[in-house]
Amino acid sequence: MQTSESFRLSAMLSLSGGLQDAYTYNVRGHVFANAQTGNVVLMSQNFMMGNWRSGLHYMLPLISFAAGIFITERIENRCKNCRVHWRQIVLAIEILLLGLVGFLPDDPACGMIANMLVSFTCAMQVQTFRKVHGYGYASTMCIGNLRSGTESLSHYLRTKDQASLNKALHFFGIILFFAVGAGAGGMLSGIMGIRTIWVSSLLLAAVAAMMIREST
Repeated sequence: MQTSESFRLSAMLSLSGGLQDAYTYNVRGHVFANAQTGNVVLMSQNFMMGNWRSGLHYMLPLISFAAGIFITERIENRCKNCRVHWRQIVLAIEILLLGLVGFLPDDPACGMIANMLVSFTCAMQVQTFRKVHGYGYASTMCIGNLRSGTESLSHYLRTKDQASLNKALHFFGIILFFAVGAGAGGMLSGIMGIRTIWVSSLLLAAVAAMMIREST
């Protein structure tokens, strides 16, 4: 099994994902940079009420998220034979962009840019790390993990299949780490303010170090 699919690495990614969501909501204008469903709802609601400026506030992170998926797919395709693994390239971009976010001032214009950058990096992470122990998952949102974990738990209770229990525990564990990251992000936001996002950069740097150690 590759390090990129280990539970330890996936847990660190989920910690970072939860922290990012808490950061953009608490510090950058109540926008969910990771779970775009909420942004779609608020964008549509504001547009239909004629609040074009507010609608744009939620639409731009959505577009940025889509751009992150697009760019990551291109990186994967172009760098499959590069000396540096394409996942490490993506992590480096994420770390740099999140580091930049921590320098952006606390005002509405810069807050919008910050949300777009976090949404972009979140999409890169979702596209890059898609499996934990062979199970498809998302490290920056919970609904898919909750569905898969509950389904596996139900299957285990019905059949007593140990593999289904292991699968359920993996998904619920990922959700737990996401929740811890979100809670920590909320607490740190009140202490560190706009620089809270640097904690996410540090977590991703640790993930990159784990992957480099595997390749050496």
